[in-house]
Amino acid sequence: MSVFTISSDSSETVVGSVDPTPIQTGAKGVEASSEAINFLETIDPEADYKYLLFNDDLVTVSDTGKELGEFSVSVEPTKHRGYECFLIHANSHGSIDNVPCGTSITCYVTKNLETIEQQHHEYVKLENCPLDRKTFINKENNNYNIKRVITQGEEIQRSAKTLNETQMKGFISEGANLLLHRLLIERTMPENFRVISFDSETNLSQVVYRSLEDRTQTVNNIELQVFGIERTINSIVDLPTSWQSYFMNDGHLTNRVQVGSPVTMKLIRVPQLIERDEEPPKPTFDKQPLNWEEDMDLYSQFMERKEELKGDHASYMRSHPELKALLADFLQFLLLRKPDDIISFAGDYFSSFSQAIESTTPYLTSSAPTPYLASRTNTFDRFSSSQQ
Repeated sequence: MSVFTISSDSSETVVGSVDPTPIQTGAKGVEASSEAINFLETIDPEADYKYLLFNDDLVTVSDTGKELGEFSVSVEPTKHRGYECFLIHANSHGSIDNVPCGTSITCYVTKNLETIEQQHHEYVKLENCPLDRKTFINKENNNYNIKRVITQGEEIQRSAKTLNETQMKGFISEGANLLLHRLLIERTMPENFRVISFDSETNLSQVVYRSLEDRTQTVNNIELQVFGIERTINSIVDLPTSWQSYFMNDGHLTNRVQVGSPVTMKLIRVPQLIERDEEPPKPTFDKQPLNWEEDMDLYSQFMERKEELKGDHASYMRSHPELKALLADFLQFLLLRKPDDIISFAGDYFSSFSQAIESTTPYLTSSAPTPYLASRTNTFDRFSSSQQ
């Protein structure tokens, strides 16, 4: 049954159908271009993302100009599962022919646009047969786990697959794509820019990016010079699908449309331009030899600091007499045992004082065989007597 479904891109709705067949693994030999791989590997996180962490807010309009919904994208730095990364959140919702529909993406990507985790949710609330589609991407070690749950009416379809890191080299998820567009405006897109991604049925497919001719766009009576990028997913099982997006020179999205769709996303309010600091070149200084012992001022500062530290340390030790006794006991025990591995010996010795460690035989290293049996016995007896 044909229904209105949300496309695999997070922005528009297209007419399509739900295929009940299991997820396929994608075409053999689908790979990214060397130019795209080099672009991703040479991203400078400090410089390239400095002015790209902002929100975009657009409205969805029909070909007659009627507002149908809203579209928003946010990008912010975060830490997830031990990675320093970006959280990308995209949300689109509206109503077409009085049918509520929408899509949302929550995606964590590294600073080289490698997807760590993504949740992609799409829905169409048809009165008699609502459609809900959820796709999960999760990277674990060197593998990507992809799961899908499609609910249409009362029917639920589940599918899953795993792809290794080699198959996914140059992979750009839907969430990562939103940030990649900004980077391509910031850094200028190279020729022959091809990556891989999923089509609407999560088949690995080649994705081609190309520049569009610059044009002007009027937003709230303000004429803007905008720069365009076309993204085409060449599905292995369906016709190619293309999206055209236009941006201000600072990376703000101004227009987005799927080729052939009557629905367009437009900017209705010019965002505040991000002021870019003109960073002067850092001055360089020749390295000069530092003879601080001959410099009276530096030598005086050194002596004052030395006396200050000695006084501070002496004061601390006077306040904690147990420190001196503890170190003396440890040193005496160390010299009696003379272990080869002093680090392990010290760990065993001091761990006996920790309340967080389960009590076991104390001084594990000292229990090792020693050629000085008489000395060891005498030490143990003296230790036992002192405990009594």
